[in-house]
Amino acid sequence: MSFDIIKGLATTFKNMGKKPTTVSYPEEERELPPRFRGRHVLHRYENGLERCVGCYLCAGACPADAIYIEAEENSEDNRVSPGERYARVFDVNLLRCIFCGYCQAACPTGAITLEHEYKLASYYPEDMVYHKEQLLEPKGQATIGSNDVWADPAPANAVQPVPQASNVFDGSEASAAAVGLGNARPEEEVLLTNEEQDEDRRKFEGGKDWQKR
Repeated sequence: MSFDIIKGLATTFKNMGKKPTTVSYPEEERELPPRFRGRHVLHRYENGLERCVGCYLCAGACPADAIYIEAEENSEDNRVSPGERYARVFDVNLLRCIFCGYCQAACPTGAITLEHEYKLASYYPEDMVYHKEQLLEPKGQATIGSNDVWADPAPANAVQPVPQASNVFDGSEASAAAVGLGNARPEEEVLLTNEEQDEDRRKFEGGKDWQKR
């Protein structure tokens, strides 16, 4: 019995000289690890277009059914994203969310990430449903967020690890996480450089040259 008491006191004395691990919040805040999962953020491309193309993959992957999306078609007069559609409504219910990161992993364009914002307390439950206007990066800001630390880097021998970098997918090896994180301007016209193919097309577009063959 006395030996057990000595063991307990030894543990006490061993920790007496250590600094306390508590933090006087909110005056002090801990430094969060790079992969901390906090509130969601919707990202933009460098040209200002939204990365989200309204594909519903994040909503489908969410095990808590915390994401609600309504997609709408893009038009030339109102181009919001580089795809055919964009998310007109994008709501995240943080009362349901379990911060698992499945939405971030499922997104093919790197549009949604979980960042370091953890001050999410509210007196009213309706305030815990965050809308697109609250989640979207402001205009003029374009980041990839925590994808920088979560995405697997492409192999060192990959000539073109991110296909969007040159607007051409040349078959180079790349990680699945790297695809979709490029910053190409999707509205740029992609020109063919095959002179023989271009010559044949001009003959065809002439209207009658092909009939002489």
